[in-house]
Amino acid sequence: MQASTLRRALITLALALPLTTQAQQTYQVVHTYPHDAQAFTQGLIYLDSHIYESAGQYGKSSLREEDLDTASIVKFADVPAKYFAEGLTDWGNTLIQLTWQEHVALVYDRATFHFLRTLPYTGEGWGLTHDDKSIILSDGSAQLRFLDPATFHELRRITVKDRGKPIDQLNELEYIHGEIYANIWHQDRIARISPATGRVLGWIDLAGLLPAPEHSTPEAVLNGIAYDAQHDRLFVTGKLWPKIFEIRLIPAPPESKPHPHP
Repeated sequence: MQASTLRRALITLALALPLTTQAQQTYQVVHTYPHDAQAFTQGLIYLDSHIYESAGQYGKSSLREEDLDTASIVKFADVPAKYFAEGLTDWGNTLIQLTWQEHVALVYDRATFHFLRTLPYTGEGWGLTHDDKSIILSDGSAQLRFLDPATFHELRRITVKDRGKPIDQLNELEYIHGEIYANIWHQDRIARISPATGRVLGWIDLAGLLPAPEHSTPEAVLNGIAYDAQHDRLFVTGKLWPKIFEIRLIPAPPESKPHPHP
């Protein structure tokens, strides 16, 4: 075999192999906190020792600041009935809340919940988070959009793939340790995503976190990721869940297998 032919064969083989071994993780519950079981959780963040939450549904949407230990409401803002609130993130001294099909984000002063302005975008709004430079938006597809925080002008987008297969239904987001964590709608798992390439770096299996009898409806699904960067604490919850769980990630047992692709 000629050297050039051998070189091409080696390159072809390298491209066919996985870039890295995926990290398969599961959880240990560190602590359980109360949560409003009437809150249709769409966005969750942790700031300054409090939980900030976007709750959805037409006529019931709201923005909340909550005491983590007691679930008591510190601040509350009703969202106009024409909006179905979705994902939530912070940027500077503001909070940014998505709407599902109304094509605008709602911007609030974080200290007072005073409504400031709207920011337009195309398509649906599902989940929201940010890195140091951009707001990151999911819309239920396999794509994540990176937006200018001031204008919501699209800067770039990535397609999320697991071993080459697009992963859609990306929902609530959180940016943790340089990765994007994403709930997959109606699944008990979180994808860890490379923000540079969209490749799924690993899966977090949260099956059984909330026992089935405590799911009030089929829509009471996992959806809510918040991270306390100061103390390295990870919180998760779901729509209409009565609890927020602080969890520690641990390697999945060797016999565990990745969930099949949706």
